[in-house]
Amino acid sequence: MSRYKITIQYDGTNYFGWQMQSHKRTIQKEIEIALAPLNENKRVKVIGAGRTDTGVHAFAQVAHFDLDTNLKNTQLLNALNARLPNDIKIVDVVQTGAEFHARFSAKKRYYQYQCYLSKNLLFKNQAWLIGKIEKSKLDIFAKKIIGTHDFLSFSKLNIKLDNTLCSIYQSEWIESNNMLTFNVCGSRFLHHMVRYLVGTMVAGAQGKISLKYFEDLLSNPQKNVKIFKAPPEGLILIGIDYD
Repeated sequence: MSRYKITIQYDGTNYFGWQMQSHKRTIQKEIEIALAPLNENKRVKVIGAGRTDTGVHAFAQVAHFDLDTNLKNTQLLNALNARLPNDIKIVDVVQTGAEFHARFSAKKRYYQYQCYLSKNLLFKNQAWLIGKIEKSKLDIFAKKIIGTHDFLSFSKLNIKLDNTLCSIYQSEWIESNNMLTFNVCGSRFLHHMVRYLVGTMVAGAQGKISLKYFEDLLSNPQKNVKIFKAPPEGLILIGIDYD
């Protein structure tokens, strides 16, 4: 039995997120369906580095599974891609040690959120169509996020978590060809955290909330705060760092 680390790209438009759900299409479910014929039609459990939500995309999601096979890595990659739908693609397969865990071994995670500054149907599944906005105002909010903070205010409440502290190493907005992209890197991200941050920053730049209110949400964490949440279409898991 060997452990394999896979890197996956997917368009999440037609899926109910990463995590397995019995009567719904999910990314994890599709990969496990593709793996089953390689294991005498028995389930091979796939563990992802993170659970992306309904409609969220990935450029380099990471997962692992254990499988007893004589296939070489390239053969395994090709066998999986032959069985997967065309909006999910395995881009890399490597054999790794049993100590590797896609989720718990991760050190940094990178996300980007795309906001399109005009109306264009070509971007409706890849970006939040928000119209014109002042990037300079977004920059002010983005700088406040860098560092270690308790992001309870910017997450869906999960009573199972021991804490809601996250360290953010990068937080910046970049504008190019009418696309305004938020790039963020952190040690971890809570449920809906990036979407809450983006939604609230956009609301701040539009004058719907003050910078002081935003700072208060960071310095005085609160449960189930009613704040702004960006839609899922613009969110992309870009990559994950391991030692």
